[in-house]
Amino acid sequence: MIPGIVLVVFYLGLPILLIYLTHISRFLSKIGAVVLAYIIGLVLGNIGIFPRQSLAFKEILAGKTNLPYEQVNALFQQGAITENDLIANHVASIQDVIMTIVIPLAIPLLLFSLDIKRWLKLAKRALLSLVLAMVSLLAVIFPGYFFFKDELVEAWKVTGMLIGIYTGGTPNLAAISTALDVSPNIFILTHTYDMMLGAICLTFLMTTAQKVFNWFLPAFHDTNGQAIAIQTPEGESMDNYLGMLSRKGIVQLLKAFALSVGIFAASGGISLLVPKSAQMVVVILSITTLGLFCSTLKAVNRIEKTFQLGMYFIIVFSLVVASMGDLSSMFQIDFLHLFLFVALAVFGSMIIHVFLSWIFRVDSDTTIITIAALTFSPPFVPVVAGALKNKDIIISGLTVGILGYAFGNYVGVAIAFFLKGF
Repeated sequence: MIPGIVLVVFYLGLPILLIYLTHISRFLSKIGAVVLAYIIGLVLGNIGIFPRQSLAFKEILAGKTNLPYEQVNALFQQGAITENDLIANHVASIQDVIMTIVIPLAIPLLLFSLDIKRWLKLAKRALLSLVLAMVSLLAVIFPGYFFFKDELVEAWKVTGMLIGIYTGGTPNLAAISTALDVSPNIFILTHTYDMMLGAICLTFLMTTAQKVFNWFLPAFHDTNGQAIAIQTPEGESMDNYLGMLSRKGIVQLLKAFALSVGIFAASGGISLLVPKSAQMVVVILSITTLGLFCSTLKAVNRIEKTFQLGMYFIIVFSLVVASMGDLSSMFQIDFLHLFLFVALAVFGSMIIHVFLSWIFRVDSDTTIITIAALTFSPPFVPVVAGALKNKDIIISGLTVGILGYAFGNYVGVAIAFFLKGF
C-alpha cells in the first residue's frame, strides 16, 4: 500500500514543482511544464525504476495495461507470471486509474472560463480563419489516413489524435486519446513528433512568417471592430498560476473542482445508457458539453484560475503517460510513417491554410495567430502576438483557440470513428 501512496503523491506532486520551476526560470518556462513532464516521465520510466512485465505476461495482457488483482494473483499462484509481474501490474493499475480520472476532471475546468456569447460576437475575421484552418486540416488528414492506414497500427485513432492536436493542442490530444483508448507508446510517439515538428513551426511563426506572408496576404489593419478595444488580461495570464493557493483562490477553485467532479459523475451515469465499447467516448463528449453549458453560468465563468487548474491535471496526465512509455517497444512501431503523417498534418495544413487565406483575403497576422492558437493552444497566443508586435490580435487568437478546445473533441472523435469503417 505504501509504494502505491508514494506513487500517487509523486504523480500529483511533481507537476506542482514543475509549474513552480517554470515560473522562476526563464529557460524552463520556454520549455514548458508539459514538455518537462514528458521528459522526466520517459527517463524515469526507462531507467529501471518502474518494473516491466515479462514477455509471458505481455502475451497474457494482449494489449491491456493491467489485469484485476484477483485474476493476476491467480496467474501468479499458478506460476504463469513472476512476482515482478505482480508489482508491474500494481503500478500499471495505479497509472491507469490516474489517467482515467485526470482528463475528465481537466476538460470542464479548461472550459469554465470560456465566454461563448461574448467571443462569438468578436473577431469575425478570426472565425473565418478558424473555418479555413479546419478545412485545411481535413484536406490533409483524410488523404493522409488513406495513404498511411495500411502502414500504421490503428491509423484511425492516430487520425483522431492529430485532429485533436491541431484544434486545441495537448488537452484535446489527451482527451481524444482517452476516448479512443490509444496505447501509451503510440500516444507518446505522436506527441513527441508533434513537439519536434511544432518547435520548427513555432520558430517560423514567431520570426519570419509575418514577412513571408505579407508578400501575398493583406497586412493587418484596424478592421476588427470590438476586438481591438478589449483588454486581454485573461489571455496574458493563462499560463500564470500565481494566486491559486491564496485563501480566496483555494475556496473558489474547490467549488470549481467539485463542479467538475459532478460533471464527471453525471457523464459517467449517461455513459451507462450505451454499450460498454462506447462508454468512454460518451463520457468525454458529455463532459465537454456540460462544461460548455456551465461556462455560460456567470457564477462559474467568473471563477479565476480554473483554466490553470485544468492544465495542472494535463501535466499530471503527461507525466503518467510518459512514465508508461517503453522506449524499447516504442521504436518497434513503424515510427517513420507516423512521423510522416504528423509532418503532413503540421506543414500540409499550414500551407493549405495560407493558400485559402490568400483566396479569402485574410490578413497575415490573423492567419499566423490562428495557426498558433490551434496548433499550440491559447497560452501561446500572447507569446506569438508579442513576437508579431501586435497585441490587437490576442482576442482573435483566444477566440480561435478556446473554440478549438471546445469543439475539437467532437470533431476528432467523430472523424476517427467515421474512418474506422474504411
